[in-house]
Amino acid sequence: MTAPTNLFSASPNPTLNGGYCRACGYVFFPKQSYGCEFCGAPPEKLEAKSLKGEGVLSSFATVNLHQARGIETPFTVGVIVLDDGPAIRAVLTHKTDDGLEIGDRMRAVVVTVDNEGGAPANELRFAKPETLQ
Repeated sequence: MTAPTNLFSASPNPTLNGGYCRACGYVFFPKQSYGCEFCGAPPEKLEAKSLKGEGVLSSFATVNLHQARGIETPFTVGVIVLDDGPAIRAVLTHKTDDGLEIGDRMRAVVVTVDNEGGAPANELRFAKPETLQ
C-alpha cells in the first residue's frame, strides 16, 4: 500500500508534512486537524509544520513473510526518531537488517514503486545517508 502523497514532498530531499501545537509545543506527524493529541488543545491551536526528513533509527525488524499478495519480501521496517521531534515508523531501503544498528542516522528518500494497479507511485522510505551516494 502506498502512502498518500500529501504526507511528504516528493523532492530529492523530501520533507514531511507534520504539525505543531501552539498551546504546548507538541510536534506531530502526520498533519491532522482534530486537535492536539498531547494537550487536548482545539484545532485552531494547530499549524502546519514542515519536518526535515532526518533522524535516528531507534528500532527495526525485517519482515520475511507477508500475507498480502504482491508485497515483495524481505523488507525492513524501522522506527525513526526525527530530529524535529516525533518518532515515525517507515519502510527502510535496506531489504534486511544487515548493516543496521540502533542509533544509525537515517534520511528520508522517495522511491518509485508499482502500486496495486501497476502504475508507478512515489513512496517515502528511509535510508542510511552513506548508502545514498
